[in-house]
Amino acid sequence: MRDIAQGLSSWSASGKRFAVATVVRTWKSAPRQAGSSLAVAEDGEVIGSVSGGCVEGAVYELASEVLESGEPALVTYGVSDDDALAVGLTCGGIIEILVRPAGAGRFPGLPGVLEAMDAGRPVAVVSPLPDEGGGAEPDPTAAPAGQMIVTPSGAQGTLGGPRLDAAVVERAQGLLAQGSTGVVRVGRAGEERHDDVAVFVESFAPPPRMLVFGAIDFASAVARIGKFLGYHVTVCDARPVFATRRRFPDADELVVDWPHRYLESTEVDENTVICVLTHDPKFDVPLLQRALRTPARYIGAMGSRRTHEDRLRRLREEGMTEAELSRLSAPIGLDLGARTPEETAVAIMAEVIALRWGGTGRRLVEMTPLPIHR
Repeated sequence: MRDIAQGLSSWSASGKRFAVATVVRTWKSAPRQAGSSLAVAEDGEVIGSVSGGCVEGAVYELASEVLESGEPALVTYGVSDDDALAVGLTCGGIIEILVRPAGAGRFPGLPGVLEAMDAGRPVAVVSPLPDEGGGAEPDPTAAPAGQMIVTPSGAQGTLGGPRLDAAVVERAQGLLAQGSTGVVRVGRAGEERHDDVAVFVESFAPPPRMLVFGAIDFASAVARIGKFLGYHVTVCDARPVFATRRRFPDADELVVDWPHRYLESTEVDENTVICVLTHDPKFDVPLLQRALRTPARYIGAMGSRRTHEDRLRRLREEGMTEAELSRLSAPIGLDLGARTPEETAVAIMAEVIALRWGGTGRRLVEMTPLPIHR
């Protein structure tokens, strides 16, 4: 829902009824990830996407039915030889979609969830999965009632019983800590049976951080694309004449400080991306000494191969080990033949994406018949 949060907030504030369709599970080459959402308002307005276009029309109709019935629905869309030209995913994937009514008193916890998302506070929505059947009334013996809002410190709402609630909250908090979304199965009384009750845990962790060091034109392009990809972007440079809002309108934060000093004072976790674009030894060396000893997911540094060799020599002289240096992506980015700052930013973020999802960076046409999505 993060992509459509602003629209949902507006609908909710106006008292409008709407239904939210969310991808719960995927198989094979599905076009969107679990958590991707589409919402349909009572006046017919649509925001978001669950399939990139393949089944949007069918989901729209189902959401309209859910608005009328007031009951959630769980449906699966796929493709076979018989239905390839009907409603289905021509990519060959399978997606399971949960459609829930909201607004005008339904899903009363939604405004609080949207507020937490906007404030960057971690929160998860736990929804019971009804019987599959495109809007049919769910079997009360197969799924619990209610909905829960889970945070790292507690929960609101109930699925019907204290033991069930406690078991689900524990599992949901684990997924929230990882920033993961998925289906959880437990026994009806909280047992570890994994076969009685299925609930969908939709996690909204704060966006991952991107730290861009060096207020140059390449950094402005990287900040812009990083923001577009959902990162909370901080640009840091020791020179106030360059680190200005006019030069970096897309950055969430602008910091005027020595890069290594700022890095020591800020939080870095396993989802953080660090881009060192200064290619100046007096900035690079002390900064990379500290960056390579953080749990950051990606650490890249700009510069020619000659610059990088000199950088490695200086870092070794400062006591950096080969294992630590092996974490450094330099020269930064993939080989796209980039020339402009914008093209270079695409090459850098392409490398970040490939590292995150295990991509090779090769052309897909060269990888036939391997799957597109791992």
